[in-house]
Amino acid sequence: MKVTVCIGSSCHIKGSRQVVEEIQYLIAQNNLKDKVELGGTFCMGKCQQGVCVTVDDNFFSVSPETTKEFFEKEILAKVK
Repeated sequence: MKVTVCIGSSCHIKGSRQVVEEIQYLIAQNNLKDKVELGGTFCMGKCQQGVCVTVDDNFFSVSPETTKEFFEKEILAKVK
């Protein structure tokens, strides 16, 4: 599974760094390093919806507050 988080300026202001750090932590906590590839990219063109995240090319709008719920629903539930 490939997870990509936008780290462009608009998403950065909206908390992309916290989102990346939380996803990194949750991947490690759930022993998914061999199943989930986390990457960053610049602008996905949906700045109004940021923090922009894709999971295998499916788009999601995530915030630092919703990261854990997003991870459990869209990543953890689909790789276990």
